[in-house]
Amino acid sequence: MPDAIVAKFKAIPDLLARDGALIARGRWLDVDCLLGPSTQPFHVAIRAGQIVDMTPAPVLMRSWRFAYRATPAAFAAHWQPMPPAGWHDLLALTKRGEATLEGDLHPFMAHLQYFKDLLALPRQNNPKGVS
Repeated sequence: MPDAIVAKFKAIPDLLARDGALIARGRWLDVDCLLGPSTQPFHVAIRAGQIVDMTPAPVLMRSWRFAYRATPAAFAAHWQPMPPAGWHDLLALTKRGEATLEGDLHPFMAHLQYFKDLLALPRQNNPKGVS
């Protein structure tokens, strides 16, 4: 399952490129962050709401403002078409202990709906759940 989660996570930039409304919502967002499965996070550079670079971590001496990492099982549950209660929301995953949020939380919280929708993009293209 971890490889399937990483593959779905790698598809997020392409899914975002097709979602003009989500890009517009993030138009004021410029941030370098660490996102993804706890087993293989990615350094993600977002400029004006678009992912301009996504590189597998770790990258020597590359900084990030905040990190949001979740277990592969958490992303698998989160990306189900109708996630169970407690698995449907990024902050609910942190409360369950399935995800961690660390660093300077200001850009994450200021653009919370953007990040919730960004990390839910694989759900739209996952009619039967992650396999």
